[in-house]
Amino acid sequence: MLKTRIFTAVIMLFLFLAALFYLSAIFWMILLLALTVAGTWEWSRLAKYSLTYSITYLLLTTIVGGELLFILSEAVLADPYTPLFLWFYVASAVFWALGATCLLKSNRPIRNPILLALTGWILLLPTCLALFQLRAIDPLLLLGFMATVWISDTAAYFTGRAWGKHKLAPRISPGKTWEGVAGALVAIAFYAVAWSYIAGVKAHGVFLVPLLLVLVLMGIIGDLFESLMKRHAGVKDSGTILPGHGGILDRIDALTSTLPIAALALLFLQSEL
Repeated sequence: MLKTRIFTAVIMLFLFLAALFYLSAIFWMILLLALTVAGTWEWSRLAKYSLTYSITYLLLTTIVGGELLFILSEAVLADPYTPLFLWFYVASAVFWALGATCLLKSNRPIRNPILLALTGWILLLPTCLALFQLRAIDPLLLLGFMATVWISDTAAYFTGRAWGKHKLAPRISPGKTWEGVAGALVAIAFYAVAWSYIAGVKAHGVFLVPLLLVLVLMGIIGDLFESLMKRHAGVKDSGTILPGHGGILDRIDALTSTLPIAALALLFLQSEL
């Protein structure tokens, strides 16, 4: 199982890096739409939709997501920092800061199918747009933000394994500890300082360090929220498409709560310069 997990992770990383740096904009857009649609199918499973409802939701996501990506692709040609979908990123930030935290605190499932559909969209569509826009600004910038999630997850895992005693959310994800959170924050603080130094943006270090620390916390919320949805659905993984890793949502749970906020912060910083 561990060998399968490592092998899948290596293959996914290789394919992602190849796509990030070598795919043309149109094929990057197609890839993002495909991942969004796959994530939508998994969300339908977590929401326990009927086959008819799932197919309808899938078609609507394809149409809406494709149109939004097309509009954004035209806008970033003129200005990669276009604020055209700023409101989408704001909606995502509000959901993760308020809506998701309230749902995690109450531990109550979402019953309304329309509300579930809208929640799926607020998870997936802003993430899809942020992936496209951040790459249009600078692929290395997007990679840097994604690495924040990967590093924090790794640091939290090993810190929690070594010193974890106080459970973070025992009813939702028993393996997560407050010590793991602390380890993730420390690791990302060093990462942010190193990023600022290597990239030669020391003047923005005051901005970058708190931003990445906020992303760590938002990533944890995203991870916990997906765990909550799986617990309510009575499943271990959101899907089976990735051997040893589960589904698409299992791999992007923390990205859904961090990349839109990273894009929002970047657009705000650019407007202030």
